[in-house]
Amino acid sequence: MYTSDHVARVLGNFRKWLDAYGETSWDQQSFFAGPLGGRAKSLYYRHRLVGTVAVAPMIFCEAFLPGARRLFHHPTRFPIADAHYAMGFAFLYEATGDFSHLENTVHFLTELEKSRCRQFKEYCWGYPFNWVWRGGVAKRQTPLITTTPYVYEAFLQAYELHPRGEWKEILESIARHARFDIKDFRTSEAASSCSYSPFGEGGVVNAAAYRAFLLTSASRVFSNDDYWRVAERNLNFVLENQNRDGSWYYAVDGVRDFVDHFHTCFVMKALAKIHALTGNEACLETLSRGVAYYVNNLFAEDGLPKPFSKAPRLTVYKRELYDCAECINLCLLLRDRFPQLEATLETVVGGILRDWVKSDGSFRSRRLHLGWDNVPMHRWGQAQMFRSLAFYLRETHEASRDESRLTSVSVDQLSTLNSQPL
Repeated sequence: MYTSDHVARVLGNFRKWLDAYGETSWDQQSFFAGPLGGRAKSLYYRHRLVGTVAVAPMIFCEAFLPGARRLFHHPTRFPIADAHYAMGFAFLYEATGDFSHLENTVHFLTELEKSRCRQFKEYCWGYPFNWVWRGGVAKRQTPLITTTPYVYEAFLQAYELHPRGEWKEILESIARHARFDIKDFRTSEAASSCSYSPFGEGGVVNAAAYRAFLLTSASRVFSNDDYWRVAERNLNFVLENQNRDGSWYYAVDGVRDFVDHFHTCFVMKALAKIHALTGNEACLETLSRGVAYYVNNLFAEDGLPKPFSKAPRLTVYKRELYDCAECINLCLLLRDRFPQLEATLETVVGGILRDWVKSDGSFRSRRLHLGWDNVPMHRWGQAQMFRSLAFYLRETHEASRDESRLTSVSVDQLSTLNSQPL
């Protein structure tokens, strides 16, 4: 049985590793982030047969020689990772009261201020590389609605712990970006999807979920009803496009109709946070169906996450660190409403501590069909797992403090009772 002390030791060792390793890394996309890989991936989307031959060497390396990433791109700083590290250290500060953790949070927020997409007036963030996708190429520093909300959460968490005027201004700017730079696409009388970037198309479910949460939160933080009106339409898009079995496809375009683990977590995390903020009953009903699908279709026989309920293509790995991190986050958010997730949480935390922690303090990135991918990638699992375990530790410490307070009250009540005459 693993305890919070085990988690605390793992996080302490990880912090030492992070200090030694540095804050840049290779990435899951490193094979395709450089010119050679980018051209091969673009060819794959335009001419599937020829493109398959072009990307085959990268796919082979990903499956059997993961260290070959260094041949295709260079270590890079990722805003998503910085946001997760900022939140993780904030959780550690809340759990321990150690001010050095808050100093680390401030450090990563400072780096995020530097890495914003400066061609936009408002604060926003994207990828630090050219991202080739089926619709073309999203140039580096193109803001993404799947990146910016993490930074919003990081600044909000820090602001609530230690209010600073400049952080509030950044939060206000992020909210304006999400409201006005990201586009809406009407899908029904009550719903709209949103663009993935200011230049993108609609239809991606987790993109709408991210924006719905960000604007719901901003509507409360800044008392802005307009943010809620927009958020509610994006929320309704997510609710209306849940499949009958409780799942969500990645997108509603009829092409990207796969169901995978971490995107499912993204959607349900957003719904969980919106429900916590608003008490929206439709969110809870939708989550109930989503959780039922999730626990029955996105876990292997050993109780650990599997990447897809049904894989859309041949995959080069059996299990993702990223999936495990998002599973822990989701279970922590929902276990009060869905107690069956408590067992899932403990199984996954135990599995990570048992098999995924390396001797240097970092985490394994993937379990391959043969062996492991041990290349540490900040954006692709290291930062997310650090945050999720820090969140777990914070929640465990809070539960212990609550139990201590209850015990103290009970003892005081007993003393009072014993002092009264019979």
